[in-house]
Amino acid sequence: MGLLAALQFLTILPVRRGFTSEQIGRAAAAWFPIVGIIIGLILVGLHYVLHLLLPAGLVNALLLVALVILSGSLHLDGLADTIDGMAGHRTPEQRLEIMSDSRIGGIGAVGLFLFLILEYVALNSIPEKWLPYTLLVAPAVSRWAMVNAIFTYPYAKPAGSGKAFKEGVSWKVFLPATLVALLVAVVLFQVAGLVIIAGAWVTITLAALYFKRSLHGLTGDTYGAINEIATVTVFMVVSALAFNHWLL
Repeated sequence: MGLLAALQFLTILPVRRGFTSEQIGRAAAAWFPIVGIIIGLILVGLHYVLHLLLPAGLVNALLLVALVILSGSLHLDGLADTIDGMAGHRTPEQRLEIMSDSRIGGIGAVGLFLFLILEYVALNSIPEKWLPYTLLVAPAVSRWAMVNAIFTYPYAKPAGSGKAFKEGVSWKVFLPATLVALLVAVVLFQVAGLVIIAGAWVTITLAALYFKRSLHGLTGDTYGAINEIATVTVFMVVSALAFNHWLL
């Protein structure tokens, strides 16, 4: 049930639907990195097929589009709402109210646009040799990043989409998810995989601490933002490692 619940929540893939938020919260989080691997495998397959027909720059753009579609824009929506809420000098209550609005504000739209540009440029700067590995590891590490944030930091609201996850994530969930993310990174990148994990951990920790200070905790929207921050961090770290000839 756990994998199906995670697939229902994190993707648009045609799986059994109908899990409640409580069932998803209890059972799904441990499977988040596995879902990331599944998403990564789909992206790798698309990468090889599209490269037979199109230039690299266009292929990378389409891969990012595919990533957004596969996740149902769930995490980008959270990122945009988080950017809107973090903008300006407001109280935590005001920020949470803004983030609960389903409409995207101007600041959120601009921030989302700039973020996607950064994500594309970072992905486009990764050498072809390492691109399939990156497409596989990034979704796994970014979904683990959400599990880490859920486990480590308090929830900001008495109720909300992320509350069930907060209540369902314990050491028994966090440790297997962490081991899966580590295993994928190390198998694909050897020692550099530890650098990739460490880089993602640093950025999501800084982001989570900022969200915690600004909101007195994290929310479902900030979990989505952390996923996106981890994704672009993996792209940037792999790009930097390749640029400096630190990948074997």
